[in-house]
Amino acid sequence: MKRRVAILISGRGSNMAALIEAAKAPDFPAEIAVVVSNRAGAAGLERAAASGVPTVVIESKPFGKDRAGFEAVLQQVLDEKRVELICLGGFMRLFTPEFAQAWYGRMLNIHPSLLPCFPGLDPHGQALRAGVKLSGATVHFVIPETDAGPIVMQGAVTVADDDTPETLAARVITIEHRIYPEALRLLASGRLRLDGDLCRTLGSAASDSTLIAPAAS
Repeated sequence: MKRRVAILISGRGSNMAALIEAAKAPDFPAEIAVVVSNRAGAAGLERAAASGVPTVVIESKPFGKDRAGFEAVLQQVLDEKRVELICLGGFMRLFTPEFAQAWYGRMLNIHPSLLPCFPGLDPHGQALRAGVKLSGATVHFVIPETDAGPIVMQGAVTVADDDTPETLAARVITIEHRIYPEALRLLASGRLRLDGDLCRTLGSAASDSTLIAPAAS
């Protein structure tokens, strides 16, 4: 049986689209049961509907700072759709510790940096100001703390001296679209094991590939 997944979005849903596309494969161990947005105008809603995925809008504004109230409505939707796993795709709303704990080990997020470096807002600007030579994206389990939680998968790109936040973001997002579906595949197929604050992957092995920057002339 394929695991039933909800994708939570607030905007254009580019990672959502990558997950929906991956889930079309017959051997993919998960199906996208619903896309939920906290903004009625989110462009990702149209993209999801065009792919035949049910969509639900739960506007954030009426709830104000009442996160628990918002989550109660969200949980009702998740229950109705028999959701087993959650993927956050640019979902711009924080969860209560209670909700995060209730879904611990079953809720993934993706962040455009190599966590634990550069959490929070403007990760690409943070990376450029720090002068790092590699950046990338991280899929991790969600915990009450923002952009924390056991790391599931990472992918890296080189950083050029003339990069801007926009040019770096354009390269990193291609990595995001590769690793998020693979991380969901691992979770849905039962290959991830939480070991304290760490995530272990069953059957994984070290790769021989390396990424060095700047490249030696």
